[in-house]
Amino acid sequence: MMDPASTSTAPRAIPKRLRQSRLSPPLLLAASFLLLIALGTVLLKLPFATTQPITWLQAAFTATSAVTVTGLGVVDTGTMFTRAGQTVIALLIQAGGLGFMTFAVLILMRPSNRKVAISHQLVAKEALGNTSLHRLGNTARAVVGFALTIELIAMLLLAVMWAPEMGWGRAFFEAFFHSLSAFNNAGFALYGDGLSRYVGHWGVNLVVTSLIILGGLGFLVMMDLKEKRFRWSFLQTNTKIMVLATLGLNLLAAVLFFMLEYHHTLKNLPLPTQIIASWFQAVSPRTAGFNTLPVGDFTAATSVLVMLLMFIGAGSMSTASGVKIGTMVVLTAAILAFLRQREQVMLLGRNVPLKTVMKALAVVAMAAGMAFAGIFVLSILEPDKPFLDVAFEVVSALGTVGLTRNLTPTLSPASQMVVMLLMFTGRVGALTLVYTIATPKPTRIRYPDTHINIG
Repeated sequence: MMDPASTSTAPRAIPKRLRQSRLSPPLLLAASFLLLIALGTVLLKLPFATTQPITWLQAAFTATSAVTVTGLGVVDTGTMFTRAGQTVIALLIQAGGLGFMTFAVLILMRPSNRKVAISHQLVAKEALGNTSLHRLGNTARAVVGFALTIELIAMLLLAVMWAPEMGWGRAFFEAFFHSLSAFNNAGFALYGDGLSRYVGHWGVNLVVTSLIILGGLGFLVMMDLKEKRFRWSFLQTNTKIMVLATLGLNLLAAVLFFMLEYHHTLKNLPLPTQIIASWFQAVSPRTAGFNTLPVGDFTAATSVLVMLLMFIGAGSMSTASGVKIGTMVVLTAAILAFLRQREQVMLLGRNVPLKTVMKALAVVAMAAGMAFAGIFVLSILEPDKPFLDVAFEVVSALGTVGLTRNLTPTLSPASQMVVMLLMFTGRVGALTLVYTIATPKPTRIRYPDTHINIG
């Protein structure tokens, strides 16, 4: 790709409307997602997409849930939509998961497009996790290459496992749908009970959880692992933190789930099934949204644990949402550093800059504020609904997870629109925040220090 500065030397090569944009990169990305949702809504409302007519609100809710890779639904995906409609949903998931602008980057990087507007480069830069501009082309190609390769392998594995019970044709389609849904951390399933029918199937559980983890690690992490050939000492600090934190969080959550549900939802299952079910329920809440056990039957303590996992999410520049693991790791390290009266925040022998700590604090504070606001509004609109169900649904929507305590289909139209806004905000709202706090506004003015009592 050409240096961005070179675009100014040949203004005739790019139409003025492409070279100039009044919208910031995050707003352009948000607009792209809105256009994709609108297109999906129209397609899902057409007769070919459904087995029986659905309302515009139901079509819009499904399209929003798919594009934001959430998985919450007001109608059953497996029975209400035809194969064509389910294919539309799968493609919306893929576009939303990989990032609509990732595909735009690939188009812009074609040999015929030698000059790329700086505003479009900034849009792509935001979509691809703020990687350097000169690496945009390679990063975009790597994103799509990784995704398609992993999804294809998983699709073949699932099809082989499902073919004996449902035939090759249906097995390939359902493997295609669930592979895209799992890798993109969407949580859409073609069965009304999620993946509960496979609660004891180790093959299906391991393939699906592997897809969720790989999709949630982040593409920069996967690229680093590939380039360094998994040699630990050569990996970037961010990669090491993501691998360690992901593994540790999953294992801890699995153990806690097993302990909390051993005498409840797990009690009638054999021990091997209890183990794999606990692992699945530990991995999925970090924005994937699949379930192999009835979420509505979880104890209150387990539901709170799941809400915490949904709030945290997975890795940056991944198909997942949430505040991100890296954010929580940095914030936790900062808290420990303060409690130990240390002046530096350290992670794996490296100092974490104060600016990074402040970003992590801002992201978590904003996410918590949005969750509180969502719970407050839904509690007003749905006064008869249990508080735990309302809080669970809000965190699930904001984290674009899709797990539900069977509340969403029973919500009023106004409440469903609130949930749609939460899903959209959870997917693109954080991007606007990150862009805002990542754009420095230098000033020469300095003010005197003051003392404010804390705690």
